[in-house]
Amino acid sequence: MTDPDSARLISIDPWLEPYASELKHRTTSFEAARDRLDANGGLIGGASLAYHYYGLNRGERHGVAGLWYREWAPGASYLALVGDFNGWDRGKNPMEPDSHGVWSIFLPDREYGDRFGHQSRFKVHVASAIGGFDRVPAYARRVVKDDFGSFTAQHWDPPAPYRFKHHPPSQTHALKIYEAHVGMAQESERVGSYAEFEQNVLPRIAALGYNAVQLMAIMEHPYYGSFGYHVSSFYAPCSNFGTPEELRRLVDTAHGLGLVVIMDLVHSHAVKNTLEGLNRFDGTDHQYFHAGARGEHVAWDSKCFDYARYEVQRFLLSNARYWLDEFGFDGYRFDGVTSMIYLNHGLGAEFSSYDDYFNANVDTDAVIYLMLANDLIHTLHPNAITIAEDVSGMPGMARPVADGGLGFDYRLAMGLPDNWIKLLKEQADEEWDLGSLYQTLLNRRASEKHVAYAESHDQALVGDKTLAFRLMDAEMYTSMLRGVPSPIVDRGIALLKLIRLLTFSLGGEAWMNFMGNEFGHPEWIDFPREGNGFSHHFARRQWSLVDNPSLRYAGINRFDAALMSLDNTYNLLTDPLIAQLALHQDTHQIVYRRGPLVFAYNLHPTESVADLRIPVPDAVDYRVVLNTDDLEFEGAGRVASGAVYPMQSVPMYGCDQSVQIYLPCRSAQVLAPR
Repeated sequence: MTDPDSARLISIDPWLEPYASELKHRTTSFEAARDRLDANGGLIGGASLAYHYYGLNRGERHGVAGLWYREWAPGASYLALVGDFNGWDRGKNPMEPDSHGVWSIFLPDREYGDRFGHQSRFKVHVASAIGGFDRVPAYARRVVKDDFGSFTAQHWDPPAPYRFKHHPPSQTHALKIYEAHVGMAQESERVGSYAEFEQNVLPRIAALGYNAVQLMAIMEHPYYGSFGYHVSSFYAPCSNFGTPEELRRLVDTAHGLGLVVIMDLVHSHAVKNTLEGLNRFDGTDHQYFHAGARGEHVAWDSKCFDYARYEVQRFLLSNARYWLDEFGFDGYRFDGVTSMIYLNHGLGAEFSSYDDYFNANVDTDAVIYLMLANDLIHTLHPNAITIAEDVSGMPGMARPVADGGLGFDYRLAMGLPDNWIKLLKEQADEEWDLGSLYQTLLNRRASEKHVAYAESHDQALVGDKTLAFRLMDAEMYTSMLRGVPSPIVDRGIALLKLIRLLTFSLGGEAWMNFMGNEFGHPEWIDFPREGNGFSHHFARRQWSLVDNPSLRYAGINRFDAALMSLDNTYNLLTDPLIAQLALHQDTHQIVYRRGPLVFAYNLHPTESVADLRIPVPDAVDYRVVLNTDDLEFEGAGRVASGAVYPMQSVPMYGCDQSVQIYLPCRSAQVLAPR
């Protein structure tokens, strides 16, 4: 770990010079926070190993082996461990507090070994000013529903714990992420399992050419329809999908397939539930969360952490370490970062001025926590990946802590899908301003890596539409059979491929796709709820559609694999060389390069162009390596696969040479030097 130097951020972005004092305050605050942790065992010591102390852990007392159970509850007046082992008697096993509000009890094996073993169910009874309640322990590592539908902790100590067989794969190409939800990853109308995802979905992801899978909803949450974003037990894998050992095997299998596994980490807020979650655990409203109105996230109906408190930092930092060390995850997508770092949660903010990043609205405690978390993760696991879900554009978000940044490796390019939705809602495609579109796709903070995506789970939920559904709608139910004429489907598939190619090649240094969008899944996501009769009909993925060779979904899927291959072959996404070569707004063509490749688009709805002359950067012949109009991708096949265009010594737009190509309407070609 090194001390941050905010001057490095200013050297990268001179527009930050007027905010030098604010940046310096950020770095000194981080150093002070780390010093406080050092006084209590250090960032990589006790401050991030709280799960070895709190909750259930094996240990000794006066040389006697047994189980320790500890809980931090400074506002409580009485705690007792209850469960199957003592008939749920709240008076049999009271706990003792210390001067810091940490309660503990020791269960010697000689007395409890036969009664409190693997899969024993237990809770902690907490008495406080608001009454006495049986609560799920804060550090519970396994939580299951009891016969009455409420959550209960379960002691997880299998006699044969899972042994990992594979090392995490090394990353030789740009990050290409497949975002997925385990529960809705099967076709049948029910909740899917870790085992089913491992067996049925991971091979699909690897076969497409992705090198990362990002798993949502892994942390235990009481409401399935929350997509996993209202967490109750931060240390417990979601029991809806199976056991902790099955999750470990899923991660291990992914590694064996060459996939790193990223987890959605929700440290931005917590569920308000009291019996299952952390809310009012010790009876107060300020134990883990801010007191009063500041502790309420009204828009999300959830609770906001107090990131300045030592035990809260310890709880969250240890949680960030836990999933990496105990389950083999390779990194995190941090959820709701914008909500964390601004007191107004970024709601209604424009973020149109640098002043918006350095004012009283910034929650410095949250910023410092994120710096600590990234410093911890990258110190212990140098190859770990952290991604910020931040729409604000906070300077330094994806710069190392040593540079005075927040330490993330990537930021999600969240404006890109919003821009596509706006265009599709407000303009016909023949009206798109290609120059503006090109600049929008490149509009990101220099020197910070971004994950590009055209759509994610946000666009697939009820209340919104996926790109495929927005483009083709009801025709997806009637006209996706190959050979069935449909101008709407033809247009939709053509534009879907163009949108994805544009975003993939220009939008960032990494790529993300949501499960099913790779083949244009025809329906939205609607989790079981009262409004749909608690149906799972729309909370699933219809893999049979893409597996059916008579349907056009298979061609869209093959195009997605071709995109992945483009990067795997040419290291496209990590190449910083991007330049516009030609733009003809009147006839709807745009040409640009990224790295060695030339991308030529004709977005005109009806007019193909024969012998279109385009500039090329190198004095060699060019070969078509990807053609959106290829029959393989459900195009019209108007250009021969692998066509070669001879170089001509005809200068054009600053290039000394050019080629002439046939570019059909609503299609694009990617050319590589031969």
